[in-house]
Amino acid sequence: MGLDLLGGFLAELAIFVIVVPLSLLVGQQSLLYSAPLASFTATFVFGVWIAGKTQQRPVLHGAFVGFAATVIYVGISLGRSEPTAYVIAHALKVLGGAVGGLVALKRGAANAVSEARPA
Repeated sequence: MGLDLLGGFLAELAIFVIVVPLSLLVGQQSLLYSAPLASFTATFVFGVWIAGKTQQRPVLHGAFVGFAATVIYVGISLGRSEPTAYVIAHALKVLGGAVGGLVALKRGAANAVSEARPA
């Protein structure tokens, strides 16, 4: 569970690193478009990483990465109301992490098959 929190923290950090400078360059309206895309992408990447380190239930661990990132953002924003795009971004965080976990699961299965075959 500690790795899931680390992945969520790093994913949320990556989202901020991507969208904040972009919003300063292009304008705050860009957040409505960049936040959902960055949310899915960052949690996907960190979901693959964290789920690849787990022995069981990689899809669940990937989803936990997205959930942790969502909880961290809600905590930072003190639970204020958010635009619809941000609510969608939170759902995409969980989805991105779960898809990352699925990719890690498929990679693990492919590696297990390739290791089982004699060279």
